[in-house]
Amino acid sequence: MDAAGAWKSIFEGWPRAIERKGMVVTSLGEGIPFVNFLVSGGLLLLERDKPDQFGTRKVILPYGQISAVRLQSVEDLSRFQVMGFQAPL
Repeated sequence: MDAAGAWKSIFEGWPRAIERKGMVVTSLGEGIPFVNFLVSGGLLLLERDKPDQFGTRKVILPYGQISAVRLQSVEDLSRFQVMGFQAPL
């Protein structure tokens, strides 16, 4: 699976028990904080709680432009296993 497909899988399978809040880092190095999101095909719609310097609160981003996702969660790592993560053997 390519990186875009992996990101798509994570966002489409995001469990309700894990808060939809964090920051997406784009391939251009831009950090986009989000408090919610929606998925649609190859695109991700991110919602900000505060507007950016241009006054925008929503960002539509193709999965291929995502390089990292930062999460503010203090949840135990085991809670993320439902998203496909597992402990190494």
